[in-house]
Amino acid sequence: MEWYLGLAILMALIFVGVPIAFAMAAVGFFGVASIIGLPPAFHLVGQVYFDSGRSYTLSVVPLFLLMGNLIVQSGIASDMYTAANAWLRHRKGGLAMATIVACGGFSSVCGSSLATTATMARVSLPAMRRFGYSDRLATSSIAAGGTLGILIPPSVILVIYGILTQQNIGALFLAGILPGLVGVIGYMLAVRLSLFMFKEELEVQSKLPLIERIIALRGVSWALLLFVCVLGGIYLGVFTATEAAGIGAGGALVLTAMRGKLTYRETLNTLFETAKTTAVVFFILFGALYFLNYVNISGLTTDLRTWVNALGVGPYAIITMIVLIYLVLGCLLESLSMVTLTVPILFPIVTGLGFDPIWFGIFVIIVTEMSFITPPIGMNVFVMRSVAPEVPVEKIFVGVVPFVAMDVVRLILLIAVPGLALIIPYSM
Repeated sequence: MEWYLGLAILMALIFVGVPIAFAMAAVGFFGVASIIGLPPAFHLVGQVYFDSGRSYTLSVVPLFLLMGNLIVQSGIASDMYTAANAWLRHRKGGLAMATIVACGGFSSVCGSSLATTATMARVSLPAMRRFGYSDRLATSSIAAGGTLGILIPPSVILVIYGILTQQNIGALFLAGILPGLVGVIGYMLAVRLSLFMFKEELEVQSKLPLIERIIALRGVSWALLLFVCVLGGIYLGVFTATEAAGIGAGGALVLTAMRGKLTYRETLNTLFETAKTTAVVFFILFGALYFLNYVNISGLTTDLRTWVNALGVGPYAIITMIVLIYLVLGCLLESLSMVTLTVPILFPIVTGLGFDPIWFGIFVIIVTEMSFITPPIGMNVFVMRSVAPEVPVEKIFVGVVPFVAMDVVRLILLIAVPGLALIIPYSM
């Protein structure tokens, strides 16, 4: 089966609603079988699924998922918001800015965009409404802030990228720090841009004394310490990313117990949720790995590289085309599906053009982030809508326009200054 026929069948299966894990595995299997025969294709199934399933490296996925779920269980989101609000409440749009900062902080120890959005919506939306914030600004700032969850480490999507491309997961985590901080600052500027665009008049709270602002940080000190321990240990070479995941999960368990949230029923639900999510992630990843074998055997990458060379355009023109591809796919797929589907195909082409593989990982995540808040899928927008069903989806999509604009600026900055992503990991 020719590779273009395989891709057409894959997209058709996804379009009719076949789960992407099964679609990639099926196309990969029949594609491989058509090229090298049925017995080798069956042998490859066992090799990919069995060998990958017992991989030590993959243990990082359930451990970081458990860490994030325990952090959600600990209820620390409210303390994150309280601390950010204490320092920003006196500024115009301060509550929305505090939401962005709290989302960034919560993401750094949670790692899930959807969980960040759902949790912060319940914490910050009532406060913003109480002080006269429009539903458009309140919901859009939460939905946009939630996207930071897949870039600010630890990030499961970065782990998947690292496994697919055989890159150092610890280096990918460190590479996400500065672009993540730039994202937080950019979204805070987007709040001010939104106030200017929509002419909103907001009630501004009084500035708290310095001592009260410092006291407000007390509730998040242990979570920040856990974050510094996990990333600091990776940066200093004290432990690997997999070991860091174990330390993070153990620390999250202790933190949840310290906050009195380690109840039997909630902890059991957290463990079940972690197991279910891990199973879903693994099925998608294994399907992608099998599809990757088909990509290599079919010659797809070689043909695409020949086509790119024949175009005679520069590397940055190719990068621009890739951005457009992701924006289109973002209308059809969610983040994990986008990464597992595209990275096996695009990675050899991009690295062949001379781009750094760690840099490309951050590039992919930022473009994927944008799909969380762009129509018609916009997963974070619909999570926000589930928490606040009285707010029309159209209103939230209008509200995220300034935030998407800041994402575009950040993407341009990353392309123009690759060191934004590479300076920390290459200083290890």
